[in-house]
Formats: sequence, C-alpha cells, structure tokens
Amino acid sequence: MANIKSSKKAIKVIAKKTENNHELKARVRNCIKNCDKAIEAGNKENAKTLFADVQKYIDKACSKGFIKKNTADRQKSRLSQKIKAMN
Repeated sequence: MANIKSSKKAIKVIAKKTENNHELKARVRNCIKNCDKAIEAGNKENAKTLFADVQKYIDKACSKGFIKKNTADRQKSRLSQKIKAMN
C-alpha cells in the first residue's frame, strides 16, 4: 500500500476507472451477443431495437478509445447486413 496521500487517491481513482471500463466493454459484448441471438431467432423487430443499443454502446466505446474506429464501423456494418438479410 502506498504511503503518500496522492498515491492512495490515485489507487482509488484507477480502481474506479478500471471498473467503469470493464462495465462498458462487457455491455458492448453483451449487446452484440443479444442482437446476434435475436437475428438467429428470426425476430426482426427485436433485432432492430437491440441494434440501436449496440450502435449507442459501440460508439461510446469508440469515443473512449476502447475500440478502434474501423473495428466499431465493421461490427455495426456486419450486424446491419445480417438484419437487412432477414426475411
């Protein structure tokens, strides 16, 4: 454990940021999985609503630097193509 007051505070700040980062990454992954499940189930309306959430969280992760811009665009594009290909 650190002895200096600023070091103690830095440890707390880093822990909080790490937790927030992990939560956002997990939310992005879970949204993508849920959207894929809706697509496989053939539920187009549900897939569209989930896709809106996916876009929001992917864009947020991209702006924070968790995901590169091209990766974010590719993920959104692939999901969009799958939804459009549904009957």
